[in-house]
Amino acid sequence: MGRFAPSPTGPLHAGSLVAALASWLDARAHAGQWLVRIEDVDSPRCVPAMGQFILQQLGVCGLLPDAPVQWQSQRTALYQQAMDQLIAGGLAYPCACSRKDIAAALSRLGQARTRHGELIYPGTCRTGLHGRNGQAWRLRTDKFIANQPVAHVEYAQAATDLISKTVVHWTDRRLGPQQQDVQAQVGDFVLKRADGSFSYQLAVVVDDAAQGVTDVVRGEDLVDNTARQILLQRAMGLPTPRYLHTPLVLGADGEKLSKQNGAQALDTSNPLAALSAAARLLGLPAEAGTVAQSLERWVRVWGDLPLYNPTP
Repeated sequence: MGRFAPSPTGPLHAGSLVAALASWLDARAHAGQWLVRIEDVDSPRCVPAMGQFILQQLGVCGLLPDAPVQWQSQRTALYQQAMDQLIAGGLAYPCACSRKDIAAALSRLGQARTRHGELIYPGTCRTGLHGRNGQAWRLRTDKFIANQPVAHVEYAQAATDLISKTVVHWTDRRLGPQQQDVQAQVGDFVLKRADGSFSYQLAVVVDDAAQGVTDVVRGEDLVDNTARQILLQRAMGLPTPRYLHTPLVLGADGEKLSKQNGAQALDTSNPLAALSAAARLLGLPAEAGTVAQSLERWVRVWGDLPLYNPTP
């Protein structure tokens, strides 16, 4: 079971189509189903009617889901159930810290830990709110130290540090072995924001499990999310899918195309040309006839590409 899960903050662009085509081909090549989920849980960033426009773009390109489209904004009850489970297990705690508070706490510790420009949360509210009003909720990554080891999650002891660290190991179907120390490199990450909206990390884990997704195929820019999602899967006793992160489409400045940097909307006036450009980046041969004929040929080729189908 595969899926494509765009956020309706803007129309699909060339990079989005690469991920959509790859996930569609992967599901078809392995005789599976392909789902589409509109990730509109972050409602302030979503553009009205953009979800429907994205579905139209996919349809013109012949990429049609095998089941009704799901919308995250309609699934908040499921996310709250997951939150309640984590809270009951002592794996989530309320947080009252602003960005200014986090920066001050790091300064007091003599640290300035950042990751992709974001401050790494030092766990200030783990021991309590101390009279403050906690609205956000975070995952206690340190709690995994005491948990018994489970598949995909391993525990390492730093030679120069008496504190155990959670190191998540996984294998990406294209990029190979990966690992991340979530506690040290990310910190206790947000599950529910102060405005009451659920985080992407929690929502995507809940939805992938609920929909029976076995293979997550998405852009390489999202590989950094994988370790956090695996930790959440372990915390809630959910299965871990296989992961495949596809190459990125880069702009003239060498940066990846994204809605944030003004990537042009996908031109679907010639869907075969758009699909062919995506196929070339994925290492697929030139188109063959119509959109339907080209997709059928690429499905056959995809199943034989060692890059995406490594020998166990």
